Amino acid sequence: MTIAQNTTQQVGMSLTVRPAGERGQANFGWLKSAHSFSFGNYHDPEHMGFGNLRVINDDLVAGGKGFGQHPHQNAEIFSYVLGGALEHKDSLGNGSVVSAGGVQYMSAGSGVTHSEFNPSATEEMRFLQVWLLPETQNTKPAYDTIDLSNEDKSGKLKLFLSRDGRNGSMTTQADASVYAATLEGGQKISTDLKAGRKGWVQVANGSLNVNGIALTKGDGLAIEGSGSLIFDQGSAAEILFFDLS
Repeated sequence: MTIAQNTTQQVGMSLTVRPAGERGQANFGWLKSAHSFSFGNYHDPEHMGFGNLRVINDDLVAGGKGFGQHPHQNAEIFSYVLGGALEHKDSLGNGSVVSAGGVQYMSAGSGVTHSEFNPSATEEMRFLQVWLLPETQNTKPAYDTIDLSNEDKSGKLKLFLSRDGRNGSMTTQADASVYAATLEGGQKISTDLKAGRKGWVQVANGSLNVNGIALTKGDGLAIEGSGSLIFDQGSAAEILFFDLS
């Protein structure tokens, strides 16, 4: 499909589907990854990011495996854990294990090295790794985690990362608000995208409709313009919603 074929025009908004099957793929044996945007050996000039959203990798990591120590600078990175657990260690002295339903966040700022591993010897671990671009370069590195309960996000958008840390969310150096939600059956979520902002929906699990557009696991939806968004028709759906600059 071309971009034009994937785009739906609605009043005040343009919505473009990024189909799961068109994402870049990587398979290293211990790691299987699908890239919504150009990353590593996958390069597509049509998909270099969206607004200040630069990376969404859907990663499946084998038991006992992971990413060894490696550096980052001037990137806002979070990992949304979907299955198993993720162990983090970094050069700032932080260390934690985040299980499914949790999020770990790192502001790389002026520079940090870290590792991420699957602490289980037998169970696979799945997570979405997301990079956002910061507003300011070379800030002081930071690290945080948050646990999201099923109740937090059932039939509603739960804010977990924001520029101002409002409503108990983690604070990021990126001009972005990031929400998680689950939808099932008759649940419906309504929200507004304001003028001058961009929206992105990433379907982590299940299926749902957004403004009548059917999406399923792995699909992304880029939203430009302003207006109302309706999330409904969920079937075991779990999503991330990004409000971006």
